[in-house]
Amino acid sequence: MEILKYIILGIIQGITEPLPISSSGHLLVFRNLFNTNMFNDLNFEIIVNFASFLAILFIFRQDIINLIKGFFGYLFGKEDKKKTYKNAFKYCMLIVVSTIPTGIIGLLFKDKIENVLSTPKIVGLAFLITALALFLIRNIKGTKEDNDITYKDAILIGLLQAVAIFPGISRSGTVLVGCLLRNFKRETALKYTFILYFPVSIATFGLGAIDILKDNQLGMVFLPYLAGFMCSLVVTYFAYKWLAKLVKNGKLWKFSIYCLLMGLFTLIYFR
Repeated sequence: MEILKYIILGIIQGITEPLPISSSGHLLVFRNLFNTNMFNDLNFEIIVNFASFLAILFIFRQDIINLIKGFFGYLFGKEDKKKTYKNAFKYCMLIVVSTIPTGIIGLLFKDKIENVLSTPKIVGLAFLITALALFLIRNIKGTKEDNDITYKDAILIGLLQAVAIFPGISRSGTVLVGCLLRNFKRETALKYTFILYFPVSIATFGLGAIDILKDNQLGMVFLPYLAGFMCSLVVTYFAYKWLAKLVKNGKLWKFSIYCLLMGLFTLIYFR
Protein backbone atom coordinates (compact mmCIF):
# COMPACT_ATOMS: atom_id res chain seq x y z
CA MET A 1 0.00 0.00 0.00
CA GLU A 2 2.86 2.38 0.79
CA ILE A 3 4.41 1.83 -2.64
CA LEU A 4 1.00 2.30 -4.28
CA LYS A 5 0.66 5.74 -2.68
CA TYR A 6 3.99 6.86 -4.09
CA ILE A 7 3.15 5.41 -7.49
CA ILE A 8 -0.05 7.48 -7.54
CA LEU A 9 1.89 10.62 -6.62
CA GLY A 10 4.50 9.88 -9.30
CA ILE A 11 1.75 9.54 -11.92
CA ILE A 12 0.12 12.80 -10.80
CA GLN A 13 3.47 14.57 -11.05
CA GLY A 14 4.19 13.05 -14.46
CA ILE A 15 0.85 14.17 -15.89
CA THR A 16 0.69 17.65 -14.41
CA GLU A 17 4.32 18.80 -14.76
CA PRO A 18 4.45 19.27 -18.56
CA LEU A 19 0.75 20.00 -19.06
CA PRO A 20 -0.49 23.59 -18.50
CA ILE A 21 -2.63 22.62 -15.50
CA SER A 22 -0.31 23.26 -12.50
CA SER A 23 1.34 20.35 -10.72
CA SER A 24 1.58 22.29 -7.44
CA GLY A 25 -2.13 23.16 -7.59
CA HIS A 26 -3.10 19.54 -8.10
CA LEU A 27 -0.93 18.34 -5.24
CA LEU A 28 -2.50 20.88 -2.90
CA VAL A 29 -6.03 19.89 -3.96
CA PHE A 30 -5.30 16.17 -3.56
CA ARG A 31 -3.69 16.76 -0.17
CA ASN A 32 -6.79 18.52 1.11
CA LEU A 33 -9.23 16.26 -0.71
CA PHE A 34 -7.88 13.08 0.89
CA ASN A 35 -6.75 14.75 4.11
CA THR A 36 -3.41 12.99 3.96
CA ASN A 37 0.21 13.82 4.67
CA MET A 38 1.21 11.73 1.69
CA PHE A 39 1.68 14.88 -0.39
CA ASN A 40 3.82 16.65 2.21
CA ASP A 41 7.00 14.64 1.58
CA LEU A 42 9.29 17.36 0.26
CA ASN A 43 12.15 14.98 -0.53
CA PHE A 44 9.89 12.80 -2.62
CA GLU A 45 8.46 15.84 -4.39
CA ILE A 46 11.99 16.89 -5.36
CA ILE A 47 12.77 13.38 -6.61
CA VAL A 48 9.68 13.07 -8.82
CA ASN A 49 10.30 16.58 -10.12
CA PHE A 50 13.81 15.46 -11.04
CA ALA A 51 12.30 12.50 -12.90
CA SER A 52 10.17 14.92 -14.93
CA PHE A 53 13.29 16.98 -15.57
CA LEU A 54 15.13 13.94 -16.95
CA ALA A 55 12.22 13.01 -19.21
CA ILE A 56 12.05 16.49 -20.72
CA LEU A 57 15.85 16.64 -20.95
CA PHE A 58 15.77 13.43 -22.99
CA ILE A 59 13.18 14.91 -25.34
CA PHE A 60 15.20 18.10 -25.89
CA ARG A 61 18.64 16.48 -25.64
CA GLN A 62 19.74 17.48 -29.15
CA ASP A 63 18.60 21.09 -28.69
CA ILE A 64 20.47 21.27 -25.37
CA ILE A 65 23.65 19.82 -26.90
CA ASN A 66 23.49 22.31 -29.78
CA LEU A 67 22.94 25.24 -27.40
CA ILE A 68 25.84 24.23 -25.15
CA LYS A 69 28.13 23.83 -28.16
CA GLY A 70 27.00 27.16 -29.55
CA PHE A 71 27.39 28.97 -26.23
CA PHE A 72 30.96 27.86 -25.60
CA GLY A 73 31.84 27.94 -29.29
CA TYR A 74 30.87 31.61 -29.41
CA LEU A 75 32.77 32.46 -26.21
CA PHE A 76 35.97 30.53 -26.86
CA GLY A 77 35.92 29.64 -30.56
CA LYS A 78 38.00 31.22 -33.28
CA GLU A 79 36.79 34.54 -34.63
CA ASP A 80 35.93 33.15 -38.05
CA LYS A 81 33.68 30.53 -36.42
CA LYS A 82 31.81 32.82 -34.04
CA LYS A 83 29.22 33.79 -36.62
CA THR A 84 28.19 30.12 -36.80
CA TYR A 85 27.44 30.07 -33.07
CA LYS A 86 25.93 33.53 -32.73
CA ASN A 87 22.26 32.48 -32.80
CA ALA A 88 22.79 29.66 -30.28
CA PHE A 89 24.64 32.02 -27.95
CA LYS A 90 21.86 34.59 -28.20
CA TYR A 91 19.23 31.93 -27.45
CA CYS A 92 21.13 30.94 -24.31
CA MET A 93 21.28 34.57 -23.20
CA LEU A 94 17.53 34.95 -23.82
CA ILE A 95 16.93 31.98 -21.51
CA VAL A 96 19.14 33.58 -18.86
CA VAL A 97 17.23 36.87 -19.14
CA SER A 98 13.88 35.06 -18.83
CA THR A 99 15.11 33.16 -15.78
CA ILE A 100 16.25 36.21 -13.79
CA PRO A 101 12.78 37.53 -12.77
CA THR A 102 11.74 34.09 -11.53
CA GLY A 103 14.96 33.71 -9.56
CA ILE A 104 14.67 37.11 -7.89
CA ILE A 105 10.97 36.89 -7.08
CA GLY A 106 11.31 33.26 -6.00
CA LEU A 107 14.12 34.02 -3.55
CA LEU A 108 12.37 37.06 -2.10
CA PHE A 109 8.73 36.01 -1.96
CA LYS A 110 8.23 32.28 -2.64
CA ASP A 111 7.98 31.14 0.97
CA LYS A 112 5.78 34.07 2.00
CA ILE A 113 3.41 33.58 -0.91
CA GLU A 114 3.13 29.82 -0.33
CA ASN A 115 2.51 30.28 3.40
CA VAL A 116 -0.26 32.83 2.86
CA LEU A 117 -1.87 31.70 -0.41
CA SER A 118 -1.59 27.89 -0.34
CA THR A 119 -5.29 27.31 0.20
CA PRO A 120 -7.83 25.41 -1.94
CA LYS A 121 -9.84 28.57 -2.61
CA ILE A 122 -6.84 30.47 -3.93
CA VAL A 123 -5.83 27.49 -6.06
CA GLY A 124 -9.39 27.24 -7.38
CA LEU A 125 -9.22 30.87 -8.51
CA ALA A 126 -5.81 30.22 -10.05
CA PHE A 127 -7.26 27.36 -12.10
CA LEU A 128 -9.95 29.72 -13.43
CA ILE A 129 -7.33 32.34 -14.33
CA THR A 130 -5.34 29.69 -16.18
CA ALA A 131 -8.50 28.55 -17.99
CA LEU A 132 -9.23 32.10 -19.16
CA ALA A 133 -5.64 32.68 -20.35
CA LEU A 134 -5.54 29.43 -22.32
CA PHE A 135 -8.90 30.20 -23.92
CA LEU A 136 -7.92 33.72 -24.96
CA ILE A 137 -4.86 32.57 -26.94
CA ARG A 138 -6.64 29.66 -28.63
CA ASN A 139 -6.48 31.12 -32.17
CA ILE A 140 -3.01 32.69 -32.06
CA LYS A 141 -0.52 31.16 -34.47
CA GLY A 142 2.35 33.65 -34.54
CA THR A 143 5.24 34.06 -36.94
CA LYS A 144 8.40 34.37 -34.81
CA GLU A 145 10.94 31.58 -34.97
CA ASP A 146 13.93 30.94 -32.67
CA ASN A 147 16.16 33.56 -34.28
CA ASP A 148 13.42 36.22 -34.17
CA ILE A 149 13.06 36.26 -30.38
CA THR A 150 14.11 39.57 -28.82
CA TYR A 151 15.36 40.49 -25.37
CA LYS A 152 12.10 42.37 -24.81
CA ASP A 153 10.27 39.09 -25.45
CA ALA A 154 12.57 37.33 -22.99
CA ILE A 155 11.97 39.92 -20.24
CA LEU A 156 8.18 39.88 -20.60
CA ILE A 157 8.05 36.07 -20.72
CA GLY A 158 10.32 35.93 -17.67
CA LEU A 159 7.97 38.21 -15.76
CA LEU A 160 5.04 36.02 -16.72
CA GLN A 161 6.91 32.90 -15.64
CA ALA A 162 7.44 34.53 -12.25
CA VAL A 163 3.64 34.71 -11.86
CA ALA A 164 3.70 30.90 -11.64
CA ILE A 165 5.12 31.29 -8.14
CA PHE A 166 1.49 31.66 -7.05
CA PRO A 167 -0.02 28.28 -6.09
CA GLY A 168 -2.22 26.86 -8.84
CA ILE A 169 -0.72 28.91 -11.66
CA SER A 170 0.89 26.62 -14.24
CA ARG A 171 4.46 27.51 -15.20
CA SER A 172 4.26 25.82 -18.59
CA GLY A 173 0.82 27.30 -19.24
CA THR A 174 1.91 30.82 -18.28
CA VAL A 175 5.04 30.69 -20.43
CA LEU A 176 3.17 29.20 -23.40
CA VAL A 177 0.58 31.98 -23.16
CA GLY A 178 3.35 34.59 -22.93
CA CYS A 179 5.16 33.19 -25.96
CA LEU A 180 2.02 33.11 -28.07
CA LEU A 181 1.08 36.65 -27.03
CA ARG A 182 4.54 37.71 -28.21
CA ASN A 183 3.72 36.28 -31.63
CA PHE A 184 5.83 33.10 -31.41
CA LYS A 185 5.01 30.23 -33.76
CA ARG A 186 3.46 27.37 -31.82
CA GLU A 187 6.49 25.11 -32.22
CA THR A 188 8.80 27.98 -31.22
CA ALA A 189 6.67 28.69 -28.15
CA LEU A 190 6.71 25.04 -27.11
CA LYS A 191 10.50 24.79 -27.39
CA TYR A 192 11.14 28.05 -25.52
CA THR A 193 8.74 27.05 -22.76
CA PHE A 194 10.56 23.82 -22.01
CA ILE A 195 14.12 25.01 -22.55
CA LEU A 196 13.24 27.70 -19.99
CA TYR A 197 12.13 24.91 -17.64
CA PHE A 198 15.68 23.62 -17.18
CA PRO A 199 17.41 26.44 -15.24
CA VAL A 200 14.65 26.64 -12.62
CA SER A 201 14.55 22.85 -12.23
CA ILE A 202 18.31 22.54 -11.90
CA ALA A 203 18.37 25.21 -9.20
CA THR A 204 15.48 23.61 -7.32
CA PHE A 205 16.98 20.12 -7.41
CA GLY A 206 20.45 21.40 -6.53
CA LEU A 207 19.15 23.04 -3.36
CA GLY A 208 16.95 20.08 -2.46
CA ALA A 209 19.58 17.41 -3.13
CA ILE A 210 21.57 18.52 -0.09
CA ASP A 211 18.62 17.84 2.21
CA ILE A 212 17.93 14.49 0.54
CA LEU A 213 21.50 13.30 1.10
CA LYS A 214 21.29 14.30 4.77
CA ASP A 215 18.09 12.29 5.28
CA ASN A 216 18.92 9.28 7.46
CA GLN A 217 15.58 7.65 6.65
CA LEU A 218 16.20 7.56 2.90
CA GLY A 219 17.09 3.88 2.87
CA MET A 220 13.74 2.96 4.42
CA VAL A 221 11.77 4.57 1.60
CA PHE A 222 14.09 3.70 -1.27
CA LEU A 223 11.67 1.34 -3.06
CA PRO A 224 8.61 3.63 -2.79
CA TYR A 225 10.73 6.57 -3.96
CA LEU A 226 12.10 4.53 -6.86
CA ALA A 227 8.60 3.43 -7.90
CA GLY A 228 7.34 7.01 -7.87
CA PHE A 229 10.44 8.21 -9.72
CA MET A 230 9.98 5.69 -12.54
CA CYS A 231 6.26 6.48 -12.88
CA SER A 232 6.96 10.21 -13.03
CA LEU A 233 9.73 9.67 -15.61
CA VAL A 234 7.61 7.59 -18.00
CA VAL A 235 4.35 9.51 -17.60
CA THR A 236 6.07 12.90 -18.05
CA TYR A 237 7.52 11.72 -21.36
CA PHE A 238 4.15 10.69 -22.80
CA ALA A 239 2.32 13.67 -21.29
CA TYR A 240 4.74 16.01 -23.07
CA LYS A 241 4.27 14.17 -26.37
CA TRP A 242 0.52 14.61 -26.02
CA LEU A 243 0.91 18.30 -25.17
CA ALA A 244 3.20 18.88 -28.18
CA LYS A 245 0.64 17.35 -30.50
CA LEU A 246 -2.18 19.49 -29.12
CA VAL A 247 -0.13 22.71 -29.27
CA LYS A 248 0.96 22.12 -32.87
CA ASN A 249 -2.65 21.44 -33.87
CA GLY A 250 -3.93 24.56 -32.09
CA LYS A 251 -5.82 22.55 -29.46
CA LEU A 252 -4.28 24.12 -26.36
CA TRP A 253 -7.71 25.53 -25.50
CA LYS A 254 -8.84 22.04 -24.45
CA PHE A 255 -6.86 22.46 -21.27
CA SER A 256 -8.88 25.60 -20.53
CA ILE A 257 -11.98 23.42 -20.22
CA TYR A 258 -10.21 21.11 -17.78
CA CYS A 259 -8.88 24.04 -15.71
CA LEU A 260 -12.36 25.60 -15.67
CA LEU A 261 -13.92 22.39 -14.36
CA MET A 262 -11.10 21.86 -11.86
CA GLY A 263 -11.40 25.44 -10.63
CA LEU A 264 -15.17 25.23 -10.19
CA PHE A 265 -14.88 21.87 -8.43
CA THR A 266 -12.24 23.21 -6.06
CA LEU A 267 -14.18 26.35 -5.18
CA ILE A 268 -17.45 24.47 -4.67
CA TYR A 269 -16.01 21.51 -2.74
CA PHE A 270 -13.88 23.63 -0.40
CA ARG A 271 -16.33 26.52 -0.03
